[in-house]
Amino acid sequence: MSLRARLLSVGPSDPRTSLGMLALRLGFGGLMIVRHGWGKLSSFADKKDSFPDPLGVGSELSLALACFGEVVAPLLLILGLGTRLASVPAAFTMAVAAFVVHAGDPLAKKEMAILYLVAFAAIGLVGPGRWSLDKALGGR
Repeated sequence: MSLRARLLSVGPSDPRTSLGMLALRLGFGGLMIVRHGWGKLSSFADKKDSFPDPLGVGSELSLALACFGEVVAPLLLILGLGTRLASVPAAFTMAVAAFVVHAGDPLAKKEMAILYLVAFAAIGLVGPGRWSLDKALGGR
């Protein structure tokens, strides 16, 4: 098979697809935890009364939900455990950040949240790939 044919023949069962999904899960999940979620989680007690409340559920619950979407869900994505379900709170958190918290801001301010949103949505749509706990535990 020619190089062109091999490059164009990538499908869901191709190992390169799984490698790509692993890279997305590790990269976006890891960066979300390290760059965004861990700071919120580690300073939860200090921020719980003053954290923005974009959904009207209270500052403490908003912070808890943000921590879940930025630490717990990305950790599950990295592991490939409950991947499709875990992508929902991760993507939702980024949608709130981009389109509610930063709604009036210029694109440059909300760009990072949109990038994470697109990545988490893609992971949820495509699934974890073969190198995941979902697959190891017998998932499709």
